[in-house]
Amino acid sequence: MSSVTFETGRAALADVVAIPVTPFAEDGSVDTGTLRALLRRLLDGGIRTLTPNGNTGEFYALTPEERRLVAETTVDEAGDRAAILVGVGHDVPTAVDSARHARGLGAGMVMVHQPVHPYVSAAGWVDYHRAIAEAVPELGVVPYIRNAQLPGARLAELADHCPNVIGVKYAVPDAARFAAFARDAGLDRFTWVAGLAEPYAPSYFSAGATGFTSGLVNVAPAVSLNMIEALRSGDYPAAMKVWEQIRRFEELRAAHGSANNVTVVKEALAALGLCRRDVRPPSKPLPEDERAEVAAIAAGWSI
Repeated sequence: MSSVTFETGRAALADVVAIPVTPFAEDGSVDTGTLRALLRRLLDGGIRTLTPNGNTGEFYALTPEERRLVAETTVDEAGDRAAILVGVGHDVPTAVDSARHARGLGAGMVMVHQPVHPYVSAAGWVDYHRAIAEAVPELGVVPYIRNAQLPGARLAELADHCPNVIGVKYAVPDAARFAAFARDAGLDRFTWVAGLAEPYAPSYFSAGATGFTSGLVNVAPAVSLNMIEALRSGDYPAAMKVWEQIRRFEELRAAHGSANNVTVVKEALAALGLCRRDVRPPSKPLPEDERAEVAAIAAGWSI
């Protein structure tokens, strides 16, 4: 990948980075027809960066074949309308295979999920990401960081070896730690994406982020775009108005250690008649008594 294309990738990360849901059919399989319809709705709504196989897409509940299907469907449906950032992860050979598959599809970037191994050393974190990034030097690589122990210097070390590490999805819920990490790694060296979505976007933007991830965008693309426009113009009061608007929805997603993170998004989409509410274990659909509140919030956004 040329430096010009890396610049295109960097620009795509400095935006609303949508994490589409993966809709399931009644028989439990991936519903590609509904997936295409949801992707078109995002694209028609002005979204220009898509992350198939992200956590809101139930990455860890999909089989390898399903992950390939989701990536293929997303690239095909988006065409030249959006930049594609394909989620990859698990063991190194699996992640490398997924990254090469993404490259073959014509995707420009991969996001490397936080390693879920219970024992992760900082040096081992570098080795893991280096193995993936070196396998696809033409692709932009975006580590997804949820480990508060990882020092910024380790990211700088990774990028010294792998110049295709162009951005970071930072998802440690601590704005002060993010500010320090970004400066230790090199604030201007990477595109910083607030990886905890709209609730953390204003505080992370104030510390140097220029994009944020979103699951809410599946439900209300205009709401997410309103927030990023306010943040880009430095209008924090306007951004916080949007924050107040989405607060309850995001609180429901974050409750019980984010147990219903995907569930609430799919419930809202189901209330709007856009997809089934089905999620896979270890997620679980919302109980009946909580569905009405989600439906009311979604209806209130008048999308």
